[in-house]
Amino acid sequence: MAKALETPRGDEQTEEATLTVEQLAYETGMSVRNIRNHQSRGLLPAPEVRARTGYYGPQHVARLRLIQEMQGEGFKLSAISRLIGEHGADADRFVGLRQAVTAPFATEAPEVLTRAELIERFQVDDEKLLGKAQKLGLLVDLGDERFEAPSPALLQAAEEVLKMGIPLSAALTVIEKLSRNSQSAARTFVNLFVDELWKPFDEAGRPDDGWAEIIGSIERLRPLAVEALNATFRMTLTAEVEKSFGEVLERRKKK
Repeated sequence: MAKALETPRGDEQTEEATLTVEQLAYETGMSVRNIRNHQSRGLLPAPEVRARTGYYGPQHVARLRLIQEMQGEGFKLSAISRLIGEHGADADRFVGLRQAVTAPFATEAPEVLTRAELIERFQVDDEKLLGKAQKLGLLVDLGDERFEAPSPALLQAAEEVLKMGIPLSAALTVIEKLSRNSQSAARTFVNLFVDELWKPFDEAGRPDDGWAEIIGSIERLRPLAVEALNATFRMTLTAEVEKSFGEVLERRKKK
């Protein structure tokens, strides 16, 4: 079991740990039993004990939310324990690594549209197509006939395709296929990071002086992956266009 935290010095530190285990459970939506189980596994630091009552602070809330997020992503508690280190020693560093992985790339701000605005822009009012757009993540239902477009650029691309005379259903099918291919490409880059950087670092015992380099590497990997994909796609697209038009011309000659 993790050792109790040292007795805080100064009023400011004392005020940080103000939650009883019941209040911590309410704050995080986790049962008291699960909180105690996480503590016994070394995943959660022990509370500050004052007058025989344990008090928890912001670091406990952050740790439990990290555990919840990782469980939501399919990690088992045994895997979480290995990832954040024995007795949670690497938890704060793992938070930094996770932020580097999940931080948004860009500057693109989501756009909120009403259903009427969507119908006007895309000249179609089809419940099935709207559902498919939500399934693909192009739109998020906010309620009250309002939708958020996480990537307005992707929405605009679909709009430009429509102006070319291509049906919206065909455009969404293409986006669906691109999404599957993108997932495969993303997995390739993640495996590259895990196999070539994380595993050697982990096998070396995760030395303190290596964390900054690991986090920096994944921060650089993301834009490099995008640049590599863009360059590869440009070359592949050019080759496919030349091939397709060549085949069309060849068929015309035979006629």
